[in-house]
Amino acid sequence: MGTGVSALRVRVCGQVQGVGFRPFVHRLALRHGLGGWVRNESGAVEIEIEGGEPELAKFLRGLEQEAPPLARIEEVRAEPCVPAGNERFSIVGSVMRTDERLPVPPDTTLCAACEAELFDPANRRYRYPFITCTDCGPRFTVIEALPYDRERTSMAAFAQCLECLREYQDPSDRRYRSETNSCPACGPRLWFEAAGAPGDSVLGEAALEAASRLIGAGGVLAVRGLGGFHLVVDATREAAVAELRRRKRREAKPLAIMTRTLDETRAVAEVDEEEAPLLCSPERPVVLLRRRVPGRLAPSLAPGLDTVGVMLAYTPLHHLLLDLVAGPLVMTSGNRSEEPIAIGIAEARHRLGDIADGFLLHDREIVSRYDDSVVRVAGATPILLRRARGYAPAPLELPVATPVPLLAVGPHLKNTLTLAQGDRAWISQHIGDLEGLETVEHFRQVLDRLRRLFNLAPEVAVRDLHPGYLSTRLAEEMGLARVIPVQHHHAHIAAVMAEHGRTEPVVGIACDGTGYGDDGRIWGAELLACNLDSYRRLAHLRYAPMPGGDLAARTPWRAACGYLSLEPAAAPAFSLAFEGVHPRERAVAERQVTAGLNAPLASSLGRLFDAAAAVLGVRRVSAYEGQAAMELEALAGRRLASAVSPPVLPPSGEPWVLDPVPLLVELGERRRSGETPEDLAAAFHTAVADAITGLAASACEREGLRFVALGGGVFQNARLLVSVREELEARGLQVLVPRRLGPNDGAISYGQAAVAAMRMSAGG
Repeated sequence: MGTGVSALRVRVCGQVQGVGFRPFVHRLALRHGLGGWVRNESGAVEIEIEGGEPELAKFLRGLEQEAPPLARIEEVRAEPCVPAGNERFSIVGSVMRTDERLPVPPDTTLCAACEAELFDPANRRYRYPFITCTDCGPRFTVIEALPYDRERTSMAAFAQCLECLREYQDPSDRRYRSETNSCPACGPRLWFEAAGAPGDSVLGEAALEAASRLIGAGGVLAVRGLGGFHLVVDATREAAVAELRRRKRREAKPLAIMTRTLDETRAVAEVDEEEAPLLCSPERPVVLLRRRVPGRLAPSLAPGLDTVGVMLAYTPLHHLLLDLVAGPLVMTSGNRSEEPIAIGIAEARHRLGDIADGFLLHDREIVSRYDDSVVRVAGATPILLRRARGYAPAPLELPVATPVPLLAVGPHLKNTLTLAQGDRAWISQHIGDLEGLETVEHFRQVLDRLRRLFNLAPEVAVRDLHPGYLSTRLAEEMGLARVIPVQHHHAHIAAVMAEHGRTEPVVGIACDGTGYGDDGRIWGAELLACNLDSYRRLAHLRYAPMPGGDLAARTPWRAACGYLSLEPAAAPAFSLAFEGVHPRERAVAERQVTAGLNAPLASSLGRLFDAAAAVLGVRRVSAYEGQAAMELEALAGRRLASAVSPPVLPPSGEPWVLDPVPLLVELGERRRSGETPEDLAAAFHTAVADAITGLAASACEREGLRFVALGGGVFQNARLLVSVREELEARGLQVLVPRRLGPNDGAISYGQAAVAAMRMSAGG
């Protein structure tokens, strides 16, 4: 290389393996005329590079500015070293340690280059449903073990043809070391079969055409995708959507749809400048958008709501199917309500055989169950409602390292689990509600897989305080050296603190439906003074009995019944809550309250939303969790709230108690006098936000704190979240909201891990 040669040893950390980083480095070095080598090592990328100093400087800038689209660079460390006389640049073998924990790249959407090839008649992969390259395609759902090489994926079953092998071995090709690389001659195959007729199938393009005809005739199609099956119908046909609901036993819960392009999305929904990048991102989540009314979509996609969940096509198979159908498709998880999504062909034939009229199948095995992620935008901030495909299991940092490996088992509903070692936490994909054997088995499978992938053997289990949760039982049955209980709402706030890297105290506002409290009662509207390892309860909603216990979450009139028992003279204001309720059923609920039998006391904001929906005559019985609150938010829409009295705050007491009964009474009286449910729903939101922010501001002043953290499933409500945040910020307070995890129970396991790490590091 002559005189004036310098050399650097460079280490790049982050998500830099399995994303085409080494060939990118190779191309960058050749462009600048540099010599040396690149390899994978210890979960990072190691580079030795030598040449002129100006070229080396350009190389380092290019590393960060031009990295592959799937790469996530956390750190680039460059140190001078002695030049080795390398005049050529090469990619050398990986160096792996048996104790290292490698990053697992998530599945990602079809890239623009592969999409162009997919629809190019001159390309050898024209209309090939499994086209991929290093910039796109399945990762987590096909990886059986690490490091990520083809022989440790479900693609090992497909030997590459000579042409694919040439691409795979050529560093200048974008398919160099693309572990899922294949073509029609050597890759997975696609076929269609009618339900109940597995021996009668058609292949390839004919399979796509048969599936398209089935959808066009109003039928239900089951499609094997990346992380499991989807159930698919024409999203513009009301009869098809209604039939899917009947067969799936999903009475009213919203159904997501898929479109092929952003323009097609804009034809059925409003898309703002924050939502468009989410829709088009490599993660391709379902994004909640405001629905266009009137519009083409079937009315029963999301009954009672003003939003619709939309995702853009993210696999070549989706693109091909949508291209043939030429319209939006319902794309909902392939399961019955409350069951895990189906992944295997035999499993789907058995579990979905009486739901689907036909199956679009392929023989690339799915190694891990993986639902679609769900996101909404609240005041320009993306809020994750379900973290799964595209996001999990990317690690998050812990602000305090755990002294020993731990497993946090999460809550009962919307379960995730977290494995932690040192300052890293790996949060699983969405597992679901631990209410059936299938979901518990899914939990065990996820745990076993993550333990193997990350080579991690936990020594401590962390669980919810609730003694009756299945997750609690699972933690206790593992036989680990120690089990640490963490209160539910403390875990909510700890999760927000930890992802913001904060260990100093905050005022935490934790609002949800159910969480077991220190006093054995049900909490759910809590103002806490929080450290990462401990908390004090500063304020809460007035306790009200919930007749029927968990049944009250599905029957808002029962929540109203509980609040009415606190002020029986207010019965006229509550009259709409009980219209259509059988007198005998109501009498049983009232006796439960009087006798204190199966009527637990709750301070839950979720149940207050339910009671308000009942008092306004909006909803007395819910078909799914949160339906009443979601409909209240939809009714409020973009209305400005008229004046309504906030809940009463007694001037003294420890902790402070908010009494919501006067608010419910006023809502009922004004509704009976003729005011619209839309205006009163908006007024209710404003009253709740005003009460929360007033309390939080007082608590911050009393405690000498400036940071407020918001957590809990009620903050999935965009109107409430934005109102509370804006009002607190207007008072000069700094507000922490969930960013990389959601506000709901999906973040609990990470919060549990953060609390346990802090306690153990402090010797507790």
